[in-house]
Amino acid sequence: MAHTIKQRPPRRNQPPASGRPAGLKLTVQDQEAICQALADYHRLFDDCFYRREQRDWSAVYLCGQLSNAERKTIEPMLLEVLGPDRNAVRAAQDFIGAGQWDAQAVIRRHQELVARSLGHPCGVVIVDGSGFPKQGEHSVGVTWQYCGRLGKLANCQEGVFVVYASPLGYTFLNGRLYLPEDWFDRDHQMRWQDCGIPHGTAFRTEPALALDRVRDLVERDVLPFQWVTCDEHFGQNPGFLDGVAALGKWYFAEVPNNTRVWLHTPAVEPAGPGLLGRPRVRARVRLDAPPAQELRALASHLPKTRWQRLTLQEGSKGPLRADFAWLRVTTVRNRLPGPHVWAIFRRSLKEPTETKYYLCNAPVGIAPHTIADMSGQRWPIETSFEEAKGEVGMDHYETRTWVGWHHHMAQTFLAHHFCPCPRPSGRGGPVRDASASTAKKSHRP
Repeated sequence: MAHTIKQRPPRRNQPPASGRPAGLKLTVQDQEAICQALADYHRLFDDCFYRREQRDWSAVYLCGQLSNAERKTIEPMLLEVLGPDRNAVRAAQDFIGAGQWDAQAVIRRHQELVARSLGHPCGVVIVDGSGFPKQGEHSVGVTWQYCGRLGKLANCQEGVFVVYASPLGYTFLNGRLYLPEDWFDRDHQMRWQDCGIPHGTAFRTEPALALDRVRDLVERDVLPFQWVTCDEHFGQNPGFLDGVAALGKWYFAEVPNNTRVWLHTPAVEPAGPGLLGRPRVRARVRLDAPPAQELRALASHLPKTRWQRLTLQEGSKGPLRADFAWLRVTTVRNRLPGPHVWAIFRRSLKEPTETKYYLCNAPVGIAPHTIADMSGQRWPIETSFEEAKGEVGMDHYETRTWVGWHHHMAQTFLAHHFCPCPRPSGRGGPVRDASASTAKKSHRP
């Protein structure tokens, strides 16, 4: 590629593109050191690209995402990095939207680097979804669906993301575009072709996509982690929770307050002859067994002695305190008893009526401080979204294709990891060593 990255002259008497107050003034030596560090960082991905032109455009795109351009779409980024060049804009659009390079190869290398910089025995994997509002109906996967960013139904794309957090920092590990079920009908066949969706792509729910990403991390065994956390969108999906457990990991999942559980495992009648001679084709809970109860009902009847006031670590706000209670319960799976897990209740001190509910499959000996810490472990993914969308243009893309979306996200993960790398967790650091989270003696609160 013939282009070279230019050092743009500073714009005088103008605020930074973000609108924030100016930070530290960097010396020429500082700027040169940062440029050299970025070049060294990107060189680690050289063999992930088939051609030198692809490597060069990836470096330019990364510089654009880390630049002061207020809008991180291709044209203003290239204007900031290369100066005006219409041919460069078209070439960069082709690199992102149709380039023949493997985003997953870049992501796998990225995960290896995250393991070097942030890997820790106390690492936690966090899954969540994020929406990207769009105009029109031509972008891949766009439909009228709930958009978490807007907090309402909107015309948007939805992605499923995985973040790694440890006492050393946090950053993205992977992401996958969610393809809504209505995109699999006949009316969308032409749009599949226009958007370049790979032939044979099957419908997957968001929890199923998240579990696929977690399974890949376990099978590749690149990063150390024991815990997987999620919000209630994923926590209310039994397939996701049981899938995480089957991988040998512990989940700490927020769930809706109407989630039903049994305090005691009910007796089950197997399939077979019934009392009136009609055979039962499937097993069922005995008719005289007590019914499953909603978590909010259990919490409302807990005596004061079951609640403990504990300190948890949560984000930049520093240590917080809340009241906790926890019980061993039996989950409901297809109207039958499921796994025996913890039901955990976290009650706000400021708003006593505000209670959060969790299910957790950690061993019986889990320590109280771990319960408190894990209830505050979703902040790194929320902060990662804020940083990626606010600083490196995660949601500024204009590509409409399947390949383009995943290319842009791969580049975004690199930019977020580099700036700064590693990112310290501060007072809200992830949980203590997993080896300390279970006591030698059985602890039943």
